[in-house]
Amino acid sequence: MERIPVRTAGGDYEVYVGRDILSSVLPSLLRRLAPRRVAVVSHPEIIELHGDGLRDILREAVPGEENTAFFIFPAGEEEKNLGTLEMGYRALLHADVTREDVLLAFGGGVVGDLAGFLAATYMRGVRYLQVPTTLMAMVDSSIGGKVGVDLPEGKNLVGAFHQPRLVVTDPTTLRTLPERELRAGLVEMLKHGLLKADYFTWYEEHLPELLACDEEVLTEGIATSCRIKAAVVLADEKERGGPRTLLNLGHTVGHALENVAGYGVWRHGEAVGIGLIVAGRLSRRLGFLAAEELQRLEKAVVATLGPYLPRLTRDQLDPLVAALFRDKKTLGGRLRFVLLRRLGEAFVAEGIEPALVRAELEGLLEAEVTP
Repeated sequence: MERIPVRTAGGDYEVYVGRDILSSVLPSLLRRLAPRRVAVVSHPEIIELHGDGLRDILREAVPGEENTAFFIFPAGEEEKNLGTLEMGYRALLHADVTREDVLLAFGGGVVGDLAGFLAATYMRGVRYLQVPTTLMAMVDSSIGGKVGVDLPEGKNLVGAFHQPRLVVTDPTTLRTLPERELRAGLVEMLKHGLLKADYFTWYEEHLPELLACDEEVLTEGIATSCRIKAAVVLADEKERGGPRTLLNLGHTVGHALENVAGYGVWRHGEAVGIGLIVAGRLSRRLGFLAAEELQRLEKAVVATLGPYLPRLTRDQLDPLVAALFRDKKTLGGRLRFVLLRRLGEAFVAEGIEPALVRAELEGLLEAEVTP
């Protein structure tokens, strides 16, 4: 088991990463927090798969059925909205959850984002912890305290920074993860590799084992991604134009694609994969990324997503460009993109011309980047 410290002004905590650590580690960590009650936020499918084991852990940590509450809401990015948030507030009130208690986010990124925002805003803030059950959440959204919900106009436009008290990541929960979700989560690991060149090389070399869900290799990759994310959060907790902005590599186009296609049509990682290709091609067009490096980037994205690589349609191009201007990084009506000088070195580019982005999106209609 690895313990990765995360240091922030909003609170210090640790990310625990290891196989089979939920039953061995989580009860003692919960007892250390000493809540009167634990309120679990999750999806029905996750509770069906892992609920019995979680209930055993909770009975050990906070004895008494009355000391456990559940807020279960349907799966899907489209459910991460203000309506679900209100239902969550009411569920916590009806369960008599107070500021002395703890929320437990048990699921993927949608669960973690919504549960974290519940915790940030319910009774002006309660403690919460993250127990991610998807690869995407393990390597990205469970760390750093960015929580929130979506509006019809875009992703995560309502939110806050609210750090968890701890994160417990057990890769054995990925045994039940569908292939599509695994591949989407791997895109975030790939993105971390584009920020750290030696990790990208490791990713390229170990992609077959990662796709085969080799738990030893996955655990190593998850821990590396967590260390990268923790270091960035330490340097720029609230994304004030520092290194945390670089974690948005691929996300400007990715978020726009999710919005235009309709939330739930493409997984977040699938949309980000397209965003990474666009960022790479823009970097090459502007004279930065070398041709062979762009080829490596595109090959890695296509191999990672396989049959789940999104197919763009021509009628999506204009709405995609329009959606870019709703991105949180846009300043004064000018597009800002995270681009690459080379593999392992990202930077923020100001004032990217919309026509350039549209040209690269048009290029994705070509056959060479579709499965």
